[in-house]
Amino acid sequence: MSNLHRIRWFDGQIREGRYPNSAALAERFEISRRQAQRDIKYLAYSLSAPLLYVAKYRGYCYEDKTYALPLLYMTDEEQKILNYLARRYRQYDYDGAASVKRVADLLDRFAPDGGDAQELRLPVFEAAPELIDRAERLARAIADRAVVTLTYREDAGTEALTVWPLKLFARFDSDYAGVYSAAEGRRRTLRLDRVAGLTVTDGRFDPAGLEEAEWTGGGTAARKPFAATLRLPGPVAAGSAWQGYRIRAVPEPDVAVVEFHDADAFLQQLWLAESAWDALLAPRWLREKLTRRCAAVLQRMNSANER
Repeated sequence: MSNLHRIRWFDGQIREGRYPNSAALAERFEISRRQAQRDIKYLAYSLSAPLLYVAKYRGYCYEDKTYALPLLYMTDEEQKILNYLARRYRQYDYDGAASVKRVADLLDRFAPDGGDAQELRLPVFEAAPELIDRAERLARAIADRAVVTLTYREDAGTEALTVWPLKLFARFDSDYAGVYSAAEGRRRTLRLDRVAGLTVTDGRFDPAGLEEAEWTGGGTAARKPFAATLRLPGPVAAGSAWQGYRIRAVPEPDVAVVEFHDADAFLQQLWLAESAWDALLAPRWLREKLTRRCAAVLQRMNSANER
């Protein structure tokens, strides 16, 4: 049975105020507690559900009661609309016809003709209005080479920044902006969901030569990627990839040296792909950072249990 069916049941139990947990989910669908916990984690991290564990009831509720599960399947009507659009795009024969027909091919992949497409599933991404607004304003600032002022939230607090926006990109279900801070003389990567108070100023910047400048500081060499040493469940090969990260070396058959640039994004991937690695062997600073995060989660859980 699809885990999405189980997630819909779990969502319904929450809305009925029954405070479901992994034990209830496992019993209802005759699955293991571990599988049930994976379903709950998928609901929280992949579907962005605002889950809150209530120790008093030994189960979950939603912190934000307005949350709704994203549309995971296309209805017959939605398939008809996509089929219609695919046909119209394919019949287009004016300026840019080749590009338009490529769009038609893409639509055909998601909306095949005929009625045998059961449970056709599209990728689900967060489309929060505030994220869309930030992305659009930053995209315009990048096009206009406009200086941007903003407030950025991190674990240590907030900071006011004046930056030159360079590019927008997505990584592991999060949206990022690559910016350059002239005051710090370095490039930074900012998560859009941590940006607040965004203002596009009348100031302009010149990106000429910035690619070289942003990777250097005081004449030092270009910044190299970090490397994490992971013990994996099975053998791997050098030059391949782990969860999209390049494997630089394989000192042992089940040990991989993985390259990364963004520590927060890499830790997030470790958290989401817990079954894809057995141990984080190095570096020490990354192990300590992961330990602190785990300790913070445990502290919040213990605080909730004491209430």
